[in-house]
Amino acid sequence: MPAINPKLLAAALGNHARWKILLALSTGEARMVSELAVAAGCTRDAASKHLAVLRRAGAVVQGRGRLYQIPPHHLPTPGEPIVDFGHCLLRLHNAG
Repeated sequence: MPAINPKLLAAALGNHARWKILLALSTGEARMVSELAVAAGCTRDAASKHLAVLRRAGAVVQGRGRLYQIPPHHLPTPGEPIVDFGHCLLRLHNAG
């Protein structure tokens, strides 16, 4: 698993669409780019770019195919919109 880069994560979280992507992924289920684009309200191309930023920060990983997810160890309670990156705890309830 890639380590969280705090500097890159802080920069990545400055975009509302990325918060929406993280909210969609906080269920623990892997999702396709097209699903995340709908959740974020953007195009597939824009969602792919947002996911690349989140991947570089270590917030999401890409699995088989084009499926993305938050590494399970960052989800303290699966299904809850909370992500624990160690130095940063995100409560995504109001991300929408």
